[in-house]
Amino acid sequence: MQFCDDCGSMMHTRDGEMVCTSCGATADRDEERAAEFVSTEAQSDDDVIETEEGANFEGKPTATDVTCEQCGHGEAWYTIKQTGAADEPPTRFFKCKECGYRWREYN
Repeated sequence: MQFCDDCGSMMHTRDGEMVCTSCGATADRDEERAAEFVSTEAQSDDDVIETEEGANFEGKPTATDVTCEQCGHGEAWYTIKQTGAADEPPTRFFKCKECGYRWREYN
């Protein structure tokens, strides 16, 4: 696998050169390690957890054991992400089903 020197994202092969999947930067292919490279045609976003502003939480699992700090509603969509070390509990990110307020909960 080859990574972009500019942004650190994974690069893929296109027309004999390496192209960054994020910023579009190009680089020569590292021929010494070319046999170690694995390329894929497409990547699925099915298992990606979005926690940024504007992320689509609708359709995610629903928590009914929470209360929105903004409006007091008792249901929120949530996603879980491992934000610390592997031996620490994951973080749950919530989005209120009523007002759209977002918050996180550390276990």
